[in-house]
Amino acid sequence: MAVTHGPARRMYAAAREAAAYVRRGVGSPGTERDDLIRQAKTVVAAMAAWALAHRLLPPTVTTFAPFTAILALQATLYRSVRECVRYLGAMVLGAALAAGLAAQLGIHAWSFGLLALLALVIGRVRHLGSQGLQVAVVGFFAFTSGHGRIDYIGHLAGSVALGALCGLSAHLLLAPARHVRHRQQAVADLYGRLRHVVTELAAAAGEGDGPTGEQVGRWRRACDRVAADAPHVQASVDAEAENSRLNPRRADGRDGEVLPRAQEAGAAAGRSAAHLHSLLRSLSSSVDSGHYARVPPRFLSGYGALLDTVAAAMEEVGRPARTDRRELDALVDEGLTLHEDLEYAAQQDTGVPAPVRTLCGALLTDASRLLHELRGALPEPAGTRGQR
Repeated sequence: MAVTHGPARRMYAAAREAAAYVRRGVGSPGTERDDLIRQAKTVVAAMAAWALAHRLLPPTVTTFAPFTAILALQATLYRSVRECVRYLGAMVLGAALAAGLAAQLGIHAWSFGLLALLALVIGRVRHLGSQGLQVAVVGFFAFTSGHGRIDYIGHLAGSVALGALCGLSAHLLLAPARHVRHRQQAVADLYGRLRHVVTELAAAAGEGDGPTGEQVGRWRRACDRVAADAPHVQASVDAEAENSRLNPRRADGRDGEVLPRAQEAGAAAGRSAAHLHSLLRSLSSSVDSGHYARVPPRFLSGYGALLDTVAAAMEEVGRPARTDRRELDALVDEGLTLHEDLEYAAQQDTGVPAPVRTLCGALLTDASRLLHELRGALPEPAGTRGQR
């Protein structure tokens, strides 16, 4: 039966979207599967923490165990340990503050207000991070439910420790999956798309009529898409670098060099897209104004060879496997030599109109920036400049 009413239609659409999400998670590895596994681990850890706290501790502190278990199950093991440590620190500060005020000032509305003020101030300590507010939360419970008694605070600490133990145990028993190869491939795809644009541009520069306005527009849109995708790829690589910390799973034994290289290359891909977009903007303006048609054919032929070298350097940087640093340096040096030759020839050709000479200078500047960006896309190897 068709769903026609607004709320019912939205609920039906949400149910279908949730079902599709589950199917993707079950059907193939990736973010959806990781999220589903983490949700399942969270449910089991919270249930175990509540059952143990219900059996071992007073009812007044039972809730803290499953809450801490949920807190302990972050996306990465490193983040889980960090947030647990922060939460334990906030709990100690909040409980100690509540116990001290209750013992010294008694249980009053004004002493509760002082507790709230001090807890909020202490919670702003940078080292507590996002758990700073828990200083006030724990302090309120210890002050209101436990009246600042040491036995209550001890039970509270036990409940929190029990929840943290359940959550971290679930993470250790089934550690988060590693996706190093997927992240490498995502970075490689960025360079593949940029290389495709540069290769087409190099071919068009060597043709008699040069690129059309429609071609340049298509290349600019392709660069815009790479520039938009690069931050997301970079964020996923950074997340995988965090996921590698404390994780008992190892992708291929080379996490220490693979992920830093992917981080550097991913960041450089976004900047390379910006340089290429600047080049294409100059090219688009020259095509529209007619200045491109007056560029000397000898310059265009040499510029096409320069862009071919840029494309080869992009291919070298974008390899999912190990990049030969010496090969990359040789390609960049070759490109810079071509750049110098073209720059010198353009300066010596006095018969070229000033706007055309300005265009040639702009195109060479962006090509030079691309080459330098690609050279810096790999971190310098420690000790020697051998293969990475």
